[in-house]
Amino acid sequence: MLKRLALFWIVGIVSLAGCSRFAKRAANEAEYAQSLGTSGGMTAYLLDQELAELESVEPWRGEYGDGLKLTTTHYEIFTTLFEPLMLRQVPRFMESAYRGYNEQLSEQIETTHKFKVYLFADRDQWEDFTRSFTGERAELFCKIQAGAYCHNATCVTYNIGRRRTFSALGHEGWHQFNSRHFEYRLPSWLDEGVAMLFEEYRDEGEKFYFEPGENEYRLDALAATLKKKRMIRLKDLLATSPGEVLATDEADTVMAFYSQSYALVRFLREATYSERLSEYRRLLRDGLRGDWPIDSVSKQIASDRNKPRTVLWNRIVGTGLFEKYIDEDITKIEKQYIAYCKSIVEGLD
Repeated sequence: MLKRLALFWIVGIVSLAGCSRFAKRAANEAEYAQSLGTSGGMTAYLLDQELAELESVEPWRGEYGDGLKLTTTHYEIFTTLFEPLMLRQVPRFMESAYRGYNEQLSEQIETTHKFKVYLFADRDQWEDFTRSFTGERAELFCKIQAGAYCHNATCVTYNIGRRRTFSALGHEGWHQFNSRHFEYRLPSWLDEGVAMLFEEYRDEGEKFYFEPGENEYRLDALAATLKKKRMIRLKDLLATSPGEVLATDEADTVMAFYSQSYALVRFLREATYSERLSEYRRLLRDGLRGDWPIDSVSKQIASDRNKPRTVLWNRIVGTGLFEKYIDEDITKIEKQYIAYCKSIVEGLD
């Protein structure tokens, strides 16, 4: 009996010691997790990760409270988000996107001034910033339901979930990249079409790879457009701008414009063993250099980002560039384009 009591006593002491250690560890973990919600704690955490793409991290305090400034080779990322996984990955994602943007071109270019990106923790912060940052255009930007925008070569987004946030950053990052480096602004079908190449990606650990062919959101929209027989004619697609389709307030028209622009850029890059890839690259290269064969008024609008990209300019230049670089016979190439659209959605549920 005494031996049994002694054994229970020893077991009780060991159990109490184990519980004490567990409670202490739990308390330490809770304290550590709490520290990640502060700029100092998250700064220490990110520095401890030794991220290859992260040049520096430092506290940043704006009007929205505690924040961080993450600096990479080509980006300055200001954020109020304290989500460890996203903050570990966003420097690598943006640098991967930068490489992807350059890969669209026949000649590599190097950014001398870092791009600015704002990543807010929630929509309220995003809207407050947008109203002070975009001025008269704020209400237009605030109509964005979930995503990001690029304004004055600055990319602004908020957390809508890791995958969707990165998708929005990849898309808007292209607008940011070409608005700084291209001598001429791009017509809408080309600008939006290329941007959508960076919405779908996979993470391979060392860097992100972009997979346009796996963009289910755009493919499903294209399949629905084909099924409903709501395809925009190619000559109209080339002349259309996002503002025009958004003004219609018709979801099917908006869906058609974006999904068809996505498909058109893929068509030029991939169809028939990439037979039009060199023309596509030449079109981008000449826009980069300011060598498009367009009239003097169009050149002035194309090169001056302070002048609005008018509906008329988009119609003239969007169609004219396609005819000069890709094919003068738009009716003939439209048949090939529609066939390609059907082929890439074949088998989708």
